[in-house]
Amino acid sequence: MIVMFMGEYHQKIDEKGRLTIPAKLRTELGDNFIVTRGLDGCLFIYRKETWEQIINNYQNLPNIKEARNFMRFFLSGATNLEFDKQGRINISSPLIKYAELKKETVIIGVGDRLEIWSNDKWNNFINENEEDFSKQADYLFSQNIN
Repeated sequence: MIVMFMGEYHQKIDEKGRLTIPAKLRTELGDNFIVTRGLDGCLFIYRKETWEQIINNYQNLPNIKEARNFMRFFLSGATNLEFDKQGRINISSPLIKYAELKKETVIIGVGDRLEIWSNDKWNNFINENEEDFSKQADYLFSQNIN
């Protein structure tokens, strides 16, 4: 089954680091999934199957400093999670600190993963990049990516 995550969901994280994931996304994620540091100051959530593919790809990277450093960054924050009875996940304090999560969060679907953003960072990202999205689309789709 191919899963394509998409959409934008605004959720609150509590003082214990618990974040409710919308029911539709819970169904698509499955029972076990991985949360880790993402790029651009957000967290990534991967389905277990997708995570295994990523790890297989990483094992083929050359043993160079850049690959080792990225692996340290990406894998040291990775946590295998499950939902509690209320459909929440418990995000560790190092990941909360990394993503600067406060009460208001935004969960977005980005193809093969979900991303968790602080509301402030997400709004800044949109505001800072809004004018470039059209140019980026023109560039990407002119590259014959299919």
